[in-house]
Amino acid sequence: MTQGAGQEPVVRTATLRDFRVPPYAQTPVPPQAQGAPPSSVPPHTTDPHPPAPGAPVPPTAASAPPHTAAPPRAPHPGNAVVGDEQPEGYTPTERDLPVIRRGDTVQVQTVTEPRSDEGRGPLFVVGDVHGYLDELLAALGEQGLIDAEGNWAAGNARLWFLGDFTDRGPDGIGVIDLVMRLSAEAAAAGGYCKALMGNHELLLIGAKRFADTPVNSGAGTATFQAAWLLNGGQKADMDRLQDVHLQWMSRLDAVVEEDGHLLMHSDTTAYLDYGSSIEGVNDTITAILTRNDADECWDLFRKLTKRFAFRDEGGSQAVRELLATYGGQRVVHGHSPIPYLLGEVGTEEGDDSSGPVVNGPHVYADGLAIAMDGGVTMAGKLLVVQLPLHD
Repeated sequence: MTQGAGQEPVVRTATLRDFRVPPYAQTPVPPQAQGAPPSSVPPHTTDPHPPAPGAPVPPTAASAPPHTAAPPRAPHPGNAVVGDEQPEGYTPTERDLPVIRRGDTVQVQTVTEPRSDEGRGPLFVVGDVHGYLDELLAALGEQGLIDAEGNWAAGNARLWFLGDFTDRGPDGIGVIDLVMRLSAEAAAAGGYCKALMGNHELLLIGAKRFADTPVNSGAGTATFQAAWLLNGGQKADMDRLQDVHLQWMSRLDAVVEEDGHLLMHSDTTAYLDYGSSIEGVNDTITAILTRNDADECWDLFRKLTKRFAFRDEGGSQAVRELLATYGGQRVVHGHSPIPYLLGEVGTEEGDDSSGPVVNGPHVYADGLAIAMDGGVTMAGKLLVVQLPLHD
């Protein structure tokens, strides 16, 4: 996808479902580990906001026991609530959300600019993946970031993942392995591939480290394990989860600023609770994970699972508060699926005829926020786009 000097930018409008998955993307999910004794899942007297784990080498904490069967899945791709309880400040995604004014949310095309041969390369961001490895490979290939074998092919380009690599989809660990490998390959080529902490990273770490340990949810007793299962946790991911994955996830930053874009996973102002600078937020969250306290991690997960702070009345002011504190001209986030931000309904069965139509990211909150979760878990699109966007 490299363009020579003087060539016109290429406008990409193809949808993911029109893009044929290349051979390298058609890889089966590795077999699940066998021989682990089944165990029962604890009662779901919980709410759904688990915090994240410790740092580098996680201390000896209870591992999540394998399960013979997972509890019923949440009825929608938003975060599930255990039982009838909702923790204070929690906002679930629901199918009957009110439709907001279409003028407030703009669907835009992405423009691929010619790449620089010197200095820093172009900047790309990836929305929520949720274990959909094949779709991720296809989307990265469509943008020319990887080759037909799935190797880094973008030279000095910069690539940021906005978090939520696992749960709901079939191969979350495969996604993490790919991102870790591309990080090394991109660095060797003069670019980089980096990732942010999403609430599902916190959830998976918590389910592995704390398992059935009760935590104080503020609305009753909760466990990470129960919340992870209700939020689409996949046994295959837990079986294949290794210390190297836990260490990698535990070191991820939560917020970063790139070229005037304030990148974060969740559309919430809860980041302000953890520091008045980007460095302060990232250091505080890393310290929480290092301490490995179940209640403290649960509270972190609960706060970073909040959503829709930029969508309704006062949304643009909420974005401005974040930008004034951390810098940047626009917030770029994942977490809340675009169809829900639009008040649209979609299916989780992969039925293209009735699924939400997502052609690209959405700009809203007076043009200050960019939503990147195309709703891949509900037959939407896994978004990989170049910044800045051209309205």
